[in-house]
Amino acid sequence: MAGPLYHVGAVGMCPHGGQIAVLPGSPRVLVSGMPVATLADQYLIAGCAFTIPPPQPCLQVTWLTPATRVLVNGSPPITQASTGLAISASGVPQGPPMIVSTQTRVVAL
Repeated sequence: MAGPLYHVGAVGMCPHGGQIAVLPGSPRVLVSGMPVATLADQYLIAGCAFTIPPPQPCLQVTWLTPATRVLVNGSPPITQASTGLAISASGVPQGPPMIVSTQTRVVAL
């Protein structure tokens, strides 16, 4: 499914409102002056409010469906239409992350 490319400056959230931070592995390809997010990058979550006993807040995102027709330095990029899972410290899936806003000029399949 086509969608705008996700990048370092875009806004992503876990299902409980925590902010996703992209740690780019290779910041060579830019959109809107910021590195494109790829499947090879790390995605950490800060501020997850899921604290019911036992507290298992979301800590990272694992993306399942990146773009399939485009590669960024050999790795598929993440788009606004990509699906993934927010994961707790104990490895328990917490639900799908949301990409709330991103640049709109570059779209990938």
